[in-house]
Amino acid sequence: MQKKSTPPGWLRPVVEYGPIIAFFVAYYTADLFVATASIMVATLLALTISYVVERRIPVMPLITAVIVGIFGGLTLWLQDETFIKMKPTIIQALFGTVLLGGQLAGRLFLKSLLGTAWHITDQGWRVLTRRLALFFFCAAALNEVIWRTQSTDVWVNFKVFGLMGLTFVFLLTQMPLLKQFALEGSGEADPH
Repeated sequence: MQKKSTPPGWLRPVVEYGPIIAFFVAYYTADLFVATASIMVATLLALTISYVVERRIPVMPLITAVIVGIFGGLTLWLQDETFIKMKPTIIQALFGTVLLGGQLAGRLFLKSLLGTAWHITDQGWRVLTRRLALFFFCAAALNEVIWRTQSTDVWVNFKVFGLMGLTFVFLLTQMPLLKQFALEGSGEADPH
């Protein structure tokens, strides 16, 4: 049996942050439509790199890429920035819905995604899933408020720095939960 190799350390940041950096740079050197085309191309390139290196495409970036393609395509085709501004709302709401729907169906999607990094009980995964879903729904609502009430410059900065910063702060606030529900040994079975 072939052992699964660990992907290089640079791959995940390139796949996750490369497209948003391309969007930000293109917006401030051109306009929102060029930035939209840039994030679409950068997202496709990131998925291609991921496939070439790992021989697989991660599910979350793939879902994001489909939404970027649809909403970015509508933005460019109709020359209407509304669609690209709605994209974060749709993505955040979709992720929240998938997490809660999975939990209602008895599936712990977060555990499947992060179980090798965080070793917590199934009860911990359930609590974290509910909290993260709530965070995603709040982020979706906040994106709606910002793009509908603020300038495009404010929205771009919120999309690039605000959402990332809020996500980082949210994850920091979950450290006590990770400690509370930590498994005693990384190889132990979950007692719940």
